Amino acid sequence: MSNEFELAVAALRQEGVIAYATEAVFGLGCDPDSKPAVQRLLAIKQRPVEKGLILIAAELAQLQDYIDLDQLSDEQRQRVEESWPGPFTWIMPAKPNTPSWLTGQFNTLAVRVTAHPQVQALCCAFGKPLVSTSANLTGEEPARRVADIGELLASQLAYILPGEVGGQANPSEIKDARTGAIIRAS
Repeated sequence: MSNEFELAVAALRQEGVIAYATEAVFGLGCDPDSKPAVQRLLAIKQRPVEKGLILIAAELAQLQDYIDLDQLSDEQRQRVEESWPGPFTWIMPAKPNTPSWLTGQFNTLAVRVTAHPQVQALCCAFGKPLVSTSANLTGEEPARRVADIGELLASQLAYILPGEVGGQANPSEIKDARTGAIIRAS
C-alpha cells in the first residue's frame, strides 16, 4: 500500500473526512459507522442529514451490513448486480440497524459498487465502504481535479488523496432498485 493510501486510511480511521477521485468527480468520504465523521462531512458540505447519503464499496459484500437484499426479488437483485461494478447508484432497502445519519429520513440507502480502481483499492484497504458525496458545497459545481477543491473545503479535510477521476461525464445515475425509477439521470 502506497504512503498516500496509508495516509488516507489513517485519516478515515481517525474519523476524518477525505477527498478522493471517483468515476466522474472528486468525492468526500468518511467512515459510515462513525457518527462524528458523518456529522463533520455533512457540516463541511452544508448538507442536511435528512437527505441521506451514498455508500461506495469495492464489492457487494461490503454493503451487506447496511442493505436488506432479502427485500428485493431475484429479478430486482439481478438488475442491480449486473450493473456493478460501475457508475450506477441504487436506492436499496436499508437494514433496520442502519444508522439514520446514513439513511436520513428514509428507510432506504443509496449504494454503489465502484469500478474506479483507486476507490476499490481504498475501500479494500479500509475494509468497508465509504460515505461518498461530491466534493463541493451543496449547490456548487463538484470538483473534477484536486485543484478544483476550493481552499475553504480543502482546509476542512483530513486528507486529499491524489488521483484522476474516471471517464464519466456526470455523477452516477441513481435508480430505485425496487421500481427501476430513475432518481438522478447520469
